[in-house]
Amino acid sequence: MVQSFNTLLIIAVLLLLDLYIYNGIRSGLLKWAIIKKKWFVRSYWIVSGCLIIMVLMGVYVKLGIGIRATFLLLYFLLFVGKISLLPFLLIDDVRRLTIKLIRRFKKDKVSNTPATSTSSLPEIPRSEFLVKAGLLAGSVPLAAMKITMKSGLYDYRVKHRNLYLSNLPKSFDGLKIGQISDIHSGSFFNKKAVLGGIEMLLNQKPDVIFFTGDLVNTLSNEMRDYQDIFSKVKAPLGVFSTLGNHDYGDYAKWTDPAAKKKNLDNLIATHKNMGWDLLMNENRRLKIDGEEIGILGIENWGELSRFPKYGRMDLAVKNTDDLPVKLLLSHDPSHWRAQVLPQYPQIDMMFSGHTHGMQMGIQTEHFQWSPVEYVYKEWAGFYHEGQQQLYVNVGYGFLGFRGRVGILPEITIFTLKAGPTPSPINA
Repeated sequence: MVQSFNTLLIIAVLLLLDLYIYNGIRSGLLKWAIIKKKWFVRSYWIVSGCLIIMVLMGVYVKLGIGIRATFLLLYFLLFVGKISLLPFLLIDDVRRLTIKLIRRFKKDKVSNTPATSTSSLPEIPRSEFLVKAGLLAGSVPLAAMKITMKSGLYDYRVKHRNLYLSNLPKSFDGLKIGQISDIHSGSFFNKKAVLGGIEMLLNQKPDVIFFTGDLVNTLSNEMRDYQDIFSKVKAPLGVFSTLGNHDYGDYAKWTDPAAKKKNLDNLIATHKNMGWDLLMNENRRLKIDGEEIGILGIENWGELSRFPKYGRMDLAVKNTDDLPVKLLLSHDPSHWRAQVLPQYPQIDMMFSGHTHGMQMGIQTEHFQWSPVEYVYKEWAGFYHEGQQQLYVNVGYGFLGFRGRVGILPEITIFTLKAGPTPSPINA
């Protein structure tokens, strides 16, 4: 009932916003012949209506993540333009109202009689200049996003995070973990820039490195030109990796099952050739000075995905009961709330990726927003429930549109510290 009311409220607000903007454009640009055309009116409302339906489907209907992301992105782009136009329309309405009040006051003063009607006052036209300025302002952020999309693709940012674990053995206090995720090598077109990001990671001198899935877009041979670069990713205590939803070849059409299996086998071999320890529903023990913690990794498991759930937590946690700390690599963050929290309270920390932050939004130290938050509750940064924690890396590479705006490619460096779990800033 509450959700239905909220949905109706959202629709009403969006339609009122559209109506206000449409009337403002129409009355301000009456000299433009196109404004008077029936097809223009119909086109405006058909596009607006379709986009509202699309954004509601993206939030409430269980569609594939790619379709949801596309719907939300299209509406977000249009919304930016409309919001940029809105202040100019409001300023113009304030201007018109002020002029009306001044005229009425002057007329009342001259006649010295109470005004009973303002019908005799001439209509004050909407300012064509302000409407045009608003339309120009609406196009500026869209143009700016277009310009910055490509420049953000390889603008790698190193983020330093302290990871507090109450049961952390003393020998691991101060250990540095590096995390990268979602390489998507099939999207790259600048080897020098990709290498620069890897050098940034290695310059941080992490003790151990995690890669949390999606090495390729679909085909294992996408790594052909980049295997030499990612083979440089080394750490004293090892590099541990896991698979993402794109690594299985589920998005390609195969001639037969054997071809698809060979593609996956080749991808698994690529991890091995690079010296990465690929964890497929299994675990490893990390040992320092006789003390141990567990590194667990599962295959892709996503609550929102229409593709099979390959992950097997029952296998990943096998023979780990004696370990004081268990760190889980799981590509899709929806796995944390759907399965890890309710069924596996022994997991202290989960490292994920997958969302890319939709490659568009706002992300600062104290605030973040992206349309993807209407698809994933946990989509970037730290989250916690009780003593269990999750970190979502927004990705090293990119997928789909060649751009990143506001959500830049990430290299995360965690420093382990013994102590109670603090409240994350962006949780």
